[in-house]
Parts: sequence; structure tokens; C-alpha cells
Amino acid sequence: MTQATNWTPVCALTDIAPNTGVCALVNGQQVALFRLADSEAVYAIGNYDPAGKANVLSRGLIADLDGVLSVASPLYKQHYCLKSGNCQEDETLSVPTYEVRLNEGQIEVAA
Repeated sequence: MTQATNWTPVCALTDIAPNTGVCALVNGQQVALFRLADSEAVYAIGNYDPAGKANVLSRGLIADLDGVLSVASPLYKQHYCLKSGNCQEDETLSVPTYEVRLNEGQIEVAA
């Protein structure tokens, strides 16, 4: 039996400036949401930076590092892949990723 996905409404797509990130509390977890400028694509990863040991990833810069869409941590500059959550500089580090969808202009994150 397949379990149904619960979606948590977070904000409107227009609430996030293109090529930036914001933090949202989803079911008690800090989630970093990133909106790309050239599309309506939105990615969601955990906001906690395991290298810097702080909730700061939503403040990171979106980057394309060797063809991998990632966010650079504002603390020690590790790059975390927005699709997999894996750290590109240290394979022992990763952050959780979350499913995201747009529903009538609203961003929803899978709970």
C-alpha cells in the first residue's frame, strides 16, 4: 500500500525573490527553499549546515559547480547539491531534501 504524501503550504512563489533562498518551518523542521530565476523551479533542503553546525543554508548563494546545481554555505562555503543534498567537497556530509510543488502559485513542501 502506498502512503499518501501530505503537503504543507509554505508561501507564494512570488514571496521568494528569484535566485534567493528563504527559511520555513515545516512540521517542526527548518527547511531552506530556493527559487531559480529562469523558471518556476523551487528546491527544498534542510537549513542546517552540518559543517558549520548552524541553521544558515537558506542564506547561501545558488551556484552551478561543475554542472551541479547547488547552494554554497555562507559559513565555510561547502556546496550542497539542491537535488540530492550531498556535499560536493566532503562526501561524509549531506542535508535532507524535500519534495516541492507549486499549487496555484503557492509553494508546498512534502511533509
